[in-house]
Amino acid sequence: MASLMEKVSTLISANLHDLVDRALQSNSIAVIDQYIRQVENNLQDLEEAAATVGGEAKSIRRRLIDNEQKLDEMDRAIDAFLMEGNESAAAALQSRYNSTQRLVASYTEQLERQETEFKTLLDAKVKLEARLATMKQEREELQALLDLAKSKETTAKAMKSLDDLMGSGDSDISRIAES
Repeated sequence: MASLMEKVSTLISANLHDLVDRALQSNSIAVIDQYIRQVENNLQDLEEAAATVGGEAKSIRRRLIDNEQKLDEMDRAIDAFLMEGNESAAAALQSRYNSTQRLVASYTEQLERQETEFKTLLDAKVKLEARLATMKQEREELQALLDLAKSKETTAKAMKSLDDLMGSGDSDISRIAES
């Protein structure tokens, strides 16, 4: 299951890098906004997956505890049967005890895998939240740069317009002065 998580992480990372590259190439706020929406969706999916895995881990833990308690009860019952000299009942219960013991071992292994996967998902969530925060900050920086570029463009147009006015005004004044 860990390889699946690695593949999902790689896929998410590749998609995020592709979106950032396209956004940076086009210097488009809309592309970055789309990237942010996709990261938010990925984060939501990741949170849902973590909740599912966490719930499964709790369920397995409960079953594990229940079966461990059954083992203790069966062990005491086997001892009681042996004390009474009822070996056939003790042997039958010992068979169920062995089966339950294998089940406990299986639950223990499953729980370890689920808890590892849960921790991996939580780590991925923290990393994705950090990427999202960084991207939102970079979006603000890009917006500020685009606003600055627009204001410089407006200033340049105004200066050119003023230069044009000054040039045409000078010739008018020169004609008046000549007459």
